[in-house]
Amino acid sequence: MTKNKKILIVTECFYPEEFKINDIALSWKNKGYDIDVLTLVPTYPFGKVFSNFKNTFFRKDNYQDINIFRVYAITGYRDSAFKKKMKYLNFMILGSIIAILIGRKYDYIFGFNLGALTDMLPVVLIKKLYKKRTTLWVQDIWPESLYAYGFKKNKILHNILNIFVKFIYRNIDAIAISSKGFETKLAHYTKKDINFHYLPNWSDNLDISSLAKKVDETNKVVNFTFAGNIGKLQNLENIIIAYSSLSDEYQKKSQLSIVGDGSNLAKLKMLAKNNSNIIFYGRQPSSKMSEYYNNSDFLIISLINDPLFSSLIPSKTQTYIAAKKPILAIINGETANIVKENNLGLYADPSNIKDIAKLFKKCIEMNKEERENFINRNDYLLKTVFNKEKIIESLLKLVTNKI
Repeated sequence: MTKNKKILIVTECFYPEEFKINDIALSWKNKGYDIDVLTLVPTYPFGKVFSNFKNTFFRKDNYQDINIFRVYAITGYRDSAFKKKMKYLNFMILGSIIAILIGRKYDYIFGFNLGALTDMLPVVLIKKLYKKRTTLWVQDIWPESLYAYGFKKNKILHNILNIFVKFIYRNIDAIAISSKGFETKLAHYTKKDINFHYLPNWSDNLDISSLAKKVDETNKVVNFTFAGNIGKLQNLENIIIAYSSLSDEYQKKSQLSIVGDGSNLAKLKMLAKNNSNIIFYGRQPSSKMSEYYNNSDFLIISLINDPLFSSLIPSKTQTYIAAKKPILAIINGETANIVKENNLGLYADPSNIKDIAKLFKKCIEMNKEERENFINRNDYLLKTVFNKEKIIESLLKLVTNKI
């Protein structure tokens, strides 16, 4: 009797945290692979250990017949720069210890690289020690994103990080990227003969039927919605300032809804405290998000104007496409290109407040037929480029060297 092939997934976050790696693990298990996961005790997004979990040095638990090896997690990283730095080192060290102990028994190693590349050291150690095939699915550009989040760049740090990044990427057999723009950013770190495989994120499952409950049935105004993490990088200051600059006539016909939580939320609430047309709904469970999308006329994607972010595609892009609403791309680069090339919505320069204000005006004046012209390509994109089953299957072929 042939034994099932074993795959170890290395990821900073896993169930009950809500990330696409959960769907990948379940799908591969259902295809007949034995799946184990090496991860942290769950703390995202609040920086606190989830209820029913203890923050121990090591624990093992199970999720739908998937073995999960969890190591101690740094908490309080949302409010402490020191703890945020320690968080980068924590999984690198503790995860590496466990990887050395368990890595020999697996056929394939898959790294879900959410952010810091330090989290992928356990993957490389298994490769070096046990000669296992290793694959990364890259969701962010490091170390560039480290500097974008406020870390001071100096020559010593820059040189150390470059050495580390090259060490990681040159000891990986296959690399999948969630944005085409990542290839040019990563190419000088990798081996010359390695191929980059463009496998973007897919959309979240949404109930967008007419039966989806609306947040406010009496609301007849044009509703602009931003949903997701609320940090400094999301550029919401400029969006609020631009919206607040509209005349009373336009503001009475509209509403700016902000759904989510994050480190910049308190500052934004102060900025918008005198504007009753800007409403903060706080963080909502993913199961409820279809209500907010269904109640929206336009969905906003926004990041600050930084060269790094020109290559990023926020995962909400695919979710907004699935919600079948026009998208306002207040962002430069890859995401703006997707929106413009597929006629999914409108674009504004994220650093130009007047440009953003003009965009709001244009949308408020737009009739229903004009809005519906922006969703003609949604189904096609969801069935092809952003198809969940196809992407998960392609990742599996890449991991098992069948692509």
